[in-house]
Amino acid sequence: MDTAYAERKPKEVVTPKKEGFDPGPHDDGNVPLYAARKKVYPQSVTGTFRRIKWTVLIVTLGIYYLLPFVRWNRGPNAPDQAVLIDFPGRRFYFFFIEIWPQEVYFFTGLLIVAAMALFLMNAVAGRLWCGYLCPQTVWTDLFLAIERLVEGDRRARMIADAGPWTFERVARAAVKHFLWLMVAWWTGGAWVLYFADAPTLVWDLATGYAPFIAYLWIGILTCTTYLLAGHMREQVCTYMCPWPRIQAALTDEHALNVTYRYDRGEPRGSIKKSEQLRQQGLPAGDCVDCMQCVNVCPTGIDIRNGAQLECIQCGLCIDACDSVMTRIGRPTRLIGYDSDINIEQRLLGEERRFQLIRPRTVLYASIIAVVGSLMLYVLLTRHDFSVAVIHDRNPVFVRLTDGAIRNGYTLRVLNKRLEPRRFALSLDGLAGSVVEVAGLPLGSSNILEVGPDQTREFRVLVSEYTFSPAPSTAITFHLTDIESEERASASDNFRAPQGD
Repeated sequence: MDTAYAERKPKEVVTPKKEGFDPGPHDDGNVPLYAARKKVYPQSVTGTFRRIKWTVLIVTLGIYYLLPFVRWNRGPNAPDQAVLIDFPGRRFYFFFIEIWPQEVYFFTGLLIVAAMALFLMNAVAGRLWCGYLCPQTVWTDLFLAIERLVEGDRRARMIADAGPWTFERVARAAVKHFLWLMVAWWTGGAWVLYFADAPTLVWDLATGYAPFIAYLWIGILTCTTYLLAGHMREQVCTYMCPWPRIQAALTDEHALNVTYRYDRGEPRGSIKKSEQLRQQGLPAGDCVDCMQCVNVCPTGIDIRNGAQLECIQCGLCIDACDSVMTRIGRPTRLIGYDSDINIEQRLLGEERRFQLIRPRTVLYASIIAVVGSLMLYVLLTRHDFSVAVIHDRNPVFVRLTDGAIRNGYTLRVLNKRLEPRRFALSLDGLAGSVVEVAGLPLGSSNILEVGPDQTREFRVLVSEYTFSPAPSTAITFHLTDIESEERASASDNFRAPQGD
């Protein structure tokens, strides 16, 4: 196994020493301290993974750009935008779901689910997020498509960049950058539409009446999108994003990664040379060293050198290699999604199926299921009003002239609806007690009125006339919506002197 592995493994790439470079005492001279960026010219390619990436791009960007204009009827006094982050109204709306500030724990749950989903994708298929779903990847693909449309494919762009600045080149560059800026501008504009009524804000932006903060954020996001997707591209993935370094610590030998199958591809050679070696019964690899896998790579790496930090595992090299293998009559998937353990087994003459169910995938999926189920339960059982009670601290109780014991409470009622509501107050746990609400006549029905989207405090006095209460008696305040008959409760204690 070790001998076969050593013979088939690609040779290590060593950076040659630069002429005149004097290595320091802690430098072996092979790697410079700083490497200037080498511009990457990705070539267009067709195939299964390219079609998947186009589908993801169209669906995700379509949702992002158009979702603010989708309407959703929530009744009177409520906004009708399907997805809205309403800071003035202190609400987050997502179709039929309405999240209030008191429910920030939902966002904590969403962050946990998102993190576990990212870990699960990594455990199943490596940097699946980076290659297909990451915003940097999606917008870079769109900018590359515009670049190819205006300036041509890889060879045409390389020739143009190597030549002088002609009128045609300047015109094409101007058109490209204009289209880039338009995409970046609409990207920033679409983002701010999630924070206000989209049609109204679009009109205000066009007429100059939108708030300054809207123009500011559109400008910031326009610049960042233009720079990151148009100019920095693979530099973002290699140097700015922390995920490539994090995911390396989370993966294992069972995860699928875009892999050059060197056990089949080596030794490399031309079509003619490889065929001659096969006729002589000598080992010959399927790789013809055509460099198509390198030419289509958006980060400009050679996948045949093994796993690399720069590889976002988008699968475009698979499409490029498959097209070459088809033309020369060799089996496809010389480059494909494969696991490290499967490569080792293949070198032993065995083939293993991909093992999806294993401890880490079960753990991640279980956390997602538990947290998601808990969030769903809380969402389905929550009330659109709540009540909280605070007992008076000083004095804890008072004795009235007629001998009764009285406790004071502050009742805080929150109405989350955008309409006024009326609630009936009742008390359990203390027989023979009298409940009074400050501002309401004694003996009334204790009907509490709370305005739309308001929190109101009520001063409540509870008097016990049996003259024999325990030092501490558990009591419960009940608040019942008069129209819907929904109920919310809050518990506290009724205090009395010991040995009374």
